[in-house]
Amino acid sequence: MPITTIDPQAALVVVDLQQGIVGLPLAHPVADIVRNSTALLKAFRSRGLPVVLVNVAGTPTGRTDAGGTPRSFPEGWTDLIPELDQKPDDLLVTKYARSAFTGTGLAEQLRGRSVTQVVVTGIATSSGVESTARDAHEQGFHVTLPVDAMTDSDLARHEHSIAQIFPRIAETGAIQDVLDALANCS
Repeated sequence: MPITTIDPQAALVVVDLQQGIVGLPLAHPVADIVRNSTALLKAFRSRGLPVVLVNVAGTPTGRTDAGGTPRSFPEGWTDLIPELDQKPDDLLVTKYARSAFTGTGLAEQLRGRSVTQVVVTGIATSSGVESTARDAHEQGFHVTLPVDAMTDSDLARHEHSIAQIFPRIAETGAIQDVLDALANCS
């Protein structure tokens, strides 16, 4: 579903644009994802809308076929990239699961700010972005996904999320669609 509107009480959620992730091999140039996400950051901040900066600092403790052992990260791995220019009013969420909502109190923080919609960007499309978008949808938030502000380590997974999953839970489009809708937001 294309992007039709941005609610007056929308928030931007930027997922895992952090030192340890932006340097990984990705399906799209990370500079494009950073540029597009920061354009949205500036637009949301200029309108006084909430910005949520998310980093990941671990994994759930449950056993999985992929290993299930806790990971340790090198120093600086969880640091947000400087381009995000974290501001005192930004919400910082450190997650230990794929979704920014799992165990973080994010839904309550957003509801406390009367947020009705989230715009989600970041890395990885099929993991942190998709899990956060699914969770937001299930918790009753309107979800908007500018697909040119996200990427994945695997192009096929990125494309699957965009083509098969996102249309069922969100409005999708480009950052320009979000910027245009923000301009018409009252």
